[in-house]
Amino acid sequence: MKALIVIDFTNDFVDGKLPVGEPAVAIQHTVAALTKSYADRGDFVVMAVDLHEENDSLHPETNLFPPHNIRGTKGRELYGELAAVYEDRKDVIYWMDKTRYSAFCGTDLEVKLRERGITEVALIGVCTDICVLHTAVDAYNRGYSIKIYEDAVASFNADGHRWALGHFKGSLGAAVVRS
Repeated sequence: MKALIVIDFTNDFVDGKLPVGEPAVAIQHTVAALTKSYADRGDFVVMAVDLHEENDSLHPETNLFPPHNIRGTKGRELYGELAAVYEDRKDVIYWMDKTRYSAFCGTDLEVKLRERGITEVALIGVCTDICVLHTAVDAYNRGYSIKIYEDAVASFNADGHRWALGHFKGSLGAAVVRS
């Protein structure tokens, strides 16, 4: 069995408080279609969604980025077509809050993957060079095979995006493919 991990494809990251902007808007159909495809064929789909508390002065991102993905806000909701795919399939898609870049850090993701016998994870979402990258590195360090859909990841940093795609292949042995 395989898993698809959809990372941070929320209103705030697409066109809200910390927007990737047009590169993220441009991939929304692919993100939604891949999520639907994996869920409909019975693969494990994880919605790994950044979570922050309002006025959390102790979180390490507080000094790096403007407030984003605050609990209970519209900014934390899934963006565009993905919201409808999740609504239609939320009984088979695992929603997982995360508070760090990596979907593995401080979550039960590894437990959920191991109990299902999953050995390959596919990653999509934003930002290619931050949360997708850190999740990929942690997946690599835990022995998972990694697939990155290059037409379903985006970043607000074009140079960082290109660098991360090369790093996935060259340093993590990931398959970087198109959907």
